Amino acid sequence: MRIRWIAGVLMASLVAGCASTAVHRPSRAADLAALAAYNARYLQSINDGDIATLSRLTADEHIMIPFGGPPVVGKAANDAGNGRAFELNRFDERWYPIETEVAGDWAWARGTYTTDVFPKNGDPPRHIKGTYLRIYKRQADGGWKMIRDMFSNEAPPAKAP
Repeated sequence: MRIRWIAGVLMASLVAGCASTAVHRPSRAADLAALAAYNARYLQSINDGDIATLSRLTADEHIMIPFGGPPVVGKAANDAGNGRAFELNRFDERWYPIETEVAGDWAWARGTYTTDVFPKNGDPPRHIKGTYLRIYKRQADGGWKMIRDMFSNEAPPAKAP
């Protein structure tokens, strides 16, 4: 009888120990909601010209692959480029997600965007539209950060002959 009791206590201890070390994964719906909230903050910081918030939301390993230009590698390079863009322009950018998928600690999103760029020197505004592909990585605190951002502008329509 005593051996069964000891075996039961040991088995309960093992089960409890395994349960306490199990990795808790949020539901897909919770991950999608967290990514949407992150994207809303990121986009708002662009439209507000808020370089401090945008920098906090930028991962150290972030790489932006812009249309027609070389990759912008790392947080410092992204911060510098964003700072210059905010000094020269005001932005009204909109994102239209088409699909977002989560696979463990990784996620990706594909969609379209429009950006109205208002140069601060008085030049005429520009309207840009295109597509994007973004990759996100879950951070140690459980939150998400975009680590890759690739976008392609649609070419302007050809002029009539």
